[in-house]
Order: sequence, then structure tokens, then C-alpha cells
Amino acid sequence: MKIHKIQINTKTKKYSIFIGTSLISKINKILSSQKLSFSKVLVVIDKNIPSKFKSKLIKNLKSDIKKTYIFKANERNKNQKNVDLIQKILFKNRFNRDDCLIAFGGGITGDVVGYCASTFKRGIKFINIPTTLLSQVDSSIGGKTGINNSYGKNLVGSFYQPNIVISDIDVLKSLNFREIICGYAEIFKSSLLDSFKKFKYLDKNFNEIINLKQPQIGNAILNSCNLKKKIVQKDETEKNLRKALNLGHTFAHAYESKLGFSNKLNHGEAVLIGIKNAVKFSYQSKILKNKPYNLIIKHLDKIPLNKNFNELFKIKDMNKIISFMKSDKKNISKKINIILIQDFGKIKISYQINDNSLKKFLISELNK
Repeated sequence: MKIHKIQINTKTKKYSIFIGTSLISKINKILSSQKLSFSKVLVVIDKNIPSKFKSKLIKNLKSDIKKTYIFKANERNKNQKNVDLIQKILFKNRFNRDDCLIAFGGGITGDVVGYCASTFKRGIKFINIPTTLLSQVDSSIGGKTGINNSYGKNLVGSFYQPNIVISDIDVLKSLNFREIICGYAEIFKSSLLDSFKKFKYLDKNFNEIINLKQPQIGNAILNSCNLKKKIVQKDETEKNLRKALNLGHTFAHAYESKLGFSNKLNHGEAVLIGIKNAVKFSYQSKILKNKPYNLIIKHLDKIPLNKNFNELFKIKDMNKIISFMKSDKKNISKKINIILIQDFGKIKISYQINDNSLKKFLISELNK
């Protein structure tokens, strides 16, 4: 696959996303082409990354002082404690704003390290090297950083654009199938937000994409990144249009929070369940018509997801789930705001629902 470069231009920063193969080996050439240099660098490495990729990055990265920190990436460790541990290394080694912090891992690593970078001395250079399918198509783009707390997911954070994003598709070969499906969740969401044409491409090439076959997986990643680029450039800080990217996420984040961010339900799996909830609610509310509804549900049903809403939760869990949904960042009133779908490429970003109506819907989903 040839190297693709996507240019992101926001109000706060201009930066490039590089997508291709063997990019880790070419990192110095890429950084030089972007005139990006630094004398000190701390690389925060997701513990799950195979050793060969870790050593390749460190070997090929030129810097006077190189520090590494191995991060056990999971939702429970996406917290202030780990932010403090990473920043302690920066302070101890006298990093300044011209030095650099690199995230080498999935979306959790990128979120934590991005937040560290944004708050250390009010902003240090930040490079994101996403290593999961989910992070390459979603969380590495757009500058959202954040950590979890007892009130819910991603409730503490900042908007902080990276200096560069380097997505090496070779690393995806190290993922297990569960992680690939989690990444596919965001690819699928992007197609719904984009157009019927992009959805049909996924529907036609589904097996090739989830088995990481070229050129289908490369095209799917590019399509998702270009869709997110278009939205982020218009609405960097999620005032309006960018809220559409949260289709299914208000449900998903509440489910993850209720399960204590455990391995029972990964983010991408929660998003797939959340999208199904949002699609069904859209249909029941007569917002989504019969034909697109059937096409979307049929596609969702063929995604191999061994997680069911009615197996994960019971009626007694509904009040707590609703409580987490009320803590969601997008709520501006006592009602809960959920993102719904009207058609392919047409999203309703401000649908207000009260507790009782939502509880009735969720209970009906439990009984299916």
C-alpha cells in the first residue's frame, strides 16, 4: 500500500495523518518532512504491542534523550493516577514545551497520553502512533483526549490536536479478532454518517475488511479518516456537527461505566450495541424509514459479536445505566440527549428523551 497523507486544518493546529505500511521504519523521514524535531522524547508504549514493533520504533527514532514508559492499557487505568505517573517522568527529566510525548498504542493510550501532553506546562509536542484498528480510524483523529472517573467515561479531558499521526497498517496484523471487530464498529459508524455509497462498500467487502485484506481494509481506513477530517475541520470542539460522531456512544459509554470498564465489554463492542439501540429507537420513533432500517440491522446482525445487551444487563441495572447517560458530556438539560439516525448521511444530533421513556425502551430491549 502506498503512503497516504491526509491534511487536517483546524483553528488551533494544522497537522498530517500518514497511513500506509512500514511507516514505523520510516519515522525519521516522516518527521523530517514535517519539520518536526525535539531533543527529548518520552514514548508511552502500550504493553500489548509485540516487542518487534516496540524495538523498531525506539531504534528508528532519533533524539538526544529517549525515555520509555510501558503502560498497561485498559479502561480502568485510563485515570488521573496514570496521568500523574507519566507526567512525573517528564518533570523528573526536565522536559520543556519543545520536547515531545509519543503515544504508541491503541485509543486508551492515545487518550491518556494526549491529555498528559495537553496539560504538561500547558502543552507539549504530541505524536500519536495508533496501533489498533479502532484508534487508526477514530480516536487518533480530531484531538479529543480524556480519562475516566467514578462518574463515567471520558468526563475529564481536553481538545488537543497532535503534531502528527502515523498509522502503520502492518501493526494491525498483531491484533486478535475481537480487537478487529472493535475497530470495525467505528468504520461501520463512519459509513452511516457518510453516505449510502460508503455503507454499500462495507456491506459488499465485509469479509475482506474484517480479515484485513488489501486494498479493502486500506480503503475502509481512508474513508473513515476522511469522513472524520471533514467533520472535525467544521466543528473542532463539538459544538454542533461533531456530535454526530457520537452515534451509539451515549448508550455505549453508559454500558462500559456500569460494568466498571471491565473486559466483559470493550469499547467497540459497546459501540456496536449502542448503534443498534440508536437505530432501533430511531425506527420506533419514526425518524428512520423501513428500508434503511432493515439494511442497517441486517448488516449489524452479520457482525460476529458475542455480546448481547440482554445477557450483559438485567432490569435492576437500568436505573444505574440511565444515571450514567445523564452524566454524558452532551447533555445540557435534565433530559438525556441521544444521537439518532434519519438516513444514510443524515444524523439527528439533538433528540431529548426523559428517564421514563428511555427506561421503557431499554427494558423492551432486554426482553428480546
